[in-house]
Amino acid sequence: MRTPSGPFDRGHTEDLMTFLAASPTPYHAVASAAERLEKAGFRQVEETEAWDGTTGGKYVLRGGAIVAWYVPEGVAAHTPFRIVGAHTDSPNLRVKPRPDAGGHGWRQVAVEIYGGPLLNSWLDRDLGLAGRLSLRDGTTRLVNIDRPLLRVPQLAIHMDRSVHTDGLKLDKQRHMQPVWGLGDDVHEGDLIRFLEDESGLGEGDVTGWDLMTYSVEPPAFLGRDRELVAGPRMDNLLSVHAATAALAAAASAETLPYIPVLAAFDHEENGSQSDTGADGPLLGSVLERSVFARGGTYEDRARAFAGTVCLSSDTGHAVHPNYAERHDPTHHPRANGGPILKVNVNNRYATDGAGRSVFAAACEKAGVPFQSFVSNNAMPCGTTIGPITAARHGIKTVDIGVAILSMHSVRELCGADDPYLLANALVAFLEG
Repeated sequence: MRTPSGPFDRGHTEDLMTFLAASPTPYHAVASAAERLEKAGFRQVEETEAWDGTTGGKYVLRGGAIVAWYVPEGVAAHTPFRIVGAHTDSPNLRVKPRPDAGGHGWRQVAVEIYGGPLLNSWLDRDLGLAGRLSLRDGTTRLVNIDRPLLRVPQLAIHMDRSVHTDGLKLDKQRHMQPVWGLGDDVHEGDLIRFLEDESGLGEGDVTGWDLMTYSVEPPAFLGRDRELVAGPRMDNLLSVHAATAALAAAASAETLPYIPVLAAFDHEENGSQSDTGADGPLLGSVLERSVFARGGTYEDRARAFAGTVCLSSDTGHAVHPNYAERHDPTHHPRANGGPILKVNVNNRYATDGAGRSVFAAACEKAGVPFQSFVSNNAMPCGTTIGPITAARHGIKTVDIGVAILSMHSVRELCGADDPYLLANALVAFLEG
């Protein structure tokens, strides 16, 4: 593989592993991204305050979403944007409003299935608990119990002799509730009191919560030559991390013909329809306010949007060696083969020929190879924030990403070179 001409190498992949471990929830992911941007000179702006048109890097946090942008010196109000879009959420098990449950001598936590996880991958895993606590005084606090706390125990084969012939059948309600202790009585409020103690809060301080489980097993290099990476939430924190690094790098460029933007949304895994999702108003509001803060008019806003391009970066499917027939016979993306261009003529992906040219030019500039992905015609195609972004904002959008295995598993797998190849391509795209 040729050496990319961008700023990132294998050290980027090692930093990705640190990012994954520090980001068990969307709230932690955007906090980690903001910390990296702060070190690059970006500053947070509040949506409730008036914005100015000064140059430099800025970002907005809203729940599990972040939008960040860099305004070059002397840029015109009608200057188009170059956006990298991604999402911060991953399928998992999330705590219900009344979490304390159990029976038959076991204490359990009641969970709801978020998104479309591979349920079997959550069995017999040591799980931590993390998320956001809403406090009585109106503030919020992140919490992360980063140790083995819960477990969804699998039924022994002695009690399910047909599992190998009939397949594992899991009922989302009956079979996916984790245990976290022993006891004959369910005491309502136990879990939240435990989290208050762990967070140094007083009893009754927590009045709301958004909590989710995660595997505490850390990311790791895999294989004889350490050419693979296994880890959680690569879909889609791999893209969030790459886009954050790329934006920070682009902000140091001497000249920029576009305004580079990172837009990382929550709730992609369940449809993006929320105030922090790609189908909400957040991105459009931030871009418009940026134009108007620099003295622009609605005409400037229209001109800027007309020239804007978004790369929707999300993971895709590498060819699976045990199920190669499930892939399109002429499109077999390989690990460490570079980022993938995702195409679907029914607009499950937003890529068209003109968008392909934009991405090809960025990869050529970065010295990065890329591959193409389409689904087998007999298989339904997934989707991304790409078509939503294109339709909601009238922005040219291209779907790309990194090819992985075990998508939606509690632990996914990618090539160790692909994260930094993607990041280098994103830098070239943002720099124009």
